[in-house]
Amino acid sequence: MGYKCRIPCVKPLMTNRKRQKCLTWAKEKKNWTVAQWSKVLFSDESKFCISFGNEGPRVWRKSGEAHNPSCLREEGHIHLSNPHLAKMKEDILYHFDLGTNTHDFPALFGDVKFVCVGGSPWRMKAFAQYITGELKLGNPEEEIANICAGTDRYAMYKVGPVLAISHGMGIPSISIMLHELIKLLYHSKCTDVTVIRIGTSGGIGIDPGSVVITSQSVNPCFKPEFEQIVLGKTVIRSTQLNNELAQELAQCSKEINEFNTVIGSTMCTLDFYEGQARLDGAICSYTEEEKMQYLKAAYEAGIRNIEMESSVFAAMCNVSGLRAAVVCVTLLNRLDGDQISSSHDVLVEYQQRPQKLVGYFIKNRMSQNLNKTESIQIWCLCTRTELENHIASAIWGKINGVIQKYNSSCKKTSPHTDTLA
Repeated sequence: MGYKCRIPCVKPLMTNRKRQKCLTWAKEKKNWTVAQWSKVLFSDESKFCISFGNEGPRVWRKSGEAHNPSCLREEGHIHLSNPHLAKMKEDILYHFDLGTNTHDFPALFGDVKFVCVGGSPWRMKAFAQYITGELKLGNPEEEIANICAGTDRYAMYKVGPVLAISHGMGIPSISIMLHELIKLLYHSKCTDVTVIRIGTSGGIGIDPGSVVITSQSVNPCFKPEFEQIVLGKTVIRSTQLNNELAQELAQCSKEINEFNTVIGSTMCTLDFYEGQARLDGAICSYTEEEKMQYLKAAYEAGIRNIEMESSVFAAMCNVSGLRAAVVCVTLLNRLDGDQISSSHDVLVEYQQRPQKLVGYFIKNRMSQNLNKTESIQIWCLCTRTELENHIASAIWGKINGVIQKYNSSCKKTSPHTDTLA
């Protein structure tokens, strides 16, 4: 057929937010001195791959179709790595009880900018009610409709631009949910979406109640990769998460200043007992000494907590071009034991910490666009011509400074030396 799997070219896209940032940058640097510019290193962007499968989404295309609109990847847009979907007359999201022929996806979900996912339906309903109050979009005590009420698989709640969805327990369950969530966002034509998993975990070397923001998910061998068998072949995908988003969440936690928060690696396992080196399961084939050696080695490798969903979550978000983060509270320190001994009230308060942090983050992001009229006026000012003028002015300031310095040195060395005009 002539089709080959290729990394898509990125379609140039200047969003309103980027235009505003460029304009602000140009104005700030307009009057920079030569001394200031001399501290700047100009170079092309470079990417250094340190793990498998981090090349991002791919497209199937023929030779010479690299710049075909259907083969380009737009920054901020959801990418579906499945050419077969385009041939389907209807896409039924069975586990959500939604379909493209029965529901108007853009009308229902087109304004979604934040998706928060967590294990239990109860927890995500509680988060939806919490964010309702935080964003002042209604009464948090009132009942919120479950969009997936027609199925008992998952629960979904929408509050303004925030979508809260339960994903069940373990990799298989969250994987199914993510497949249908990614298609939902794509069919809804959503852009610039941030997806955050909130949940609980077991800590390693940190106090119970600490919140861990995942830098990367690692497997039980401490490798930052998700391995899956597809058609009898091993497929390995990167599980690195967005560092900029992790740092932004960490800054939000500092501003809240109510609980300990760390950024670290998260180990994702296939089960709750043996895979997490517990001694309290029905089956245990290792000694307590071997368990402690393993957990201490994990801590030395930068791992700060253990859970069962982060690897496939990170891998699928990476392939789909979604900005993602994992924020989990630790219910115990696994170096001190395997069973949770904190009281019910304490555990309830612990579980509220990730939602409080993520709620603060969302509220912070949305507050930047409260005055929509003013924002639109600023964006409209940032035309391409004006932006180019500001950048040109900044660069000319540097060049002019170099010329003046050169002329000054010429006059000092020889009165007969020609100077630059």
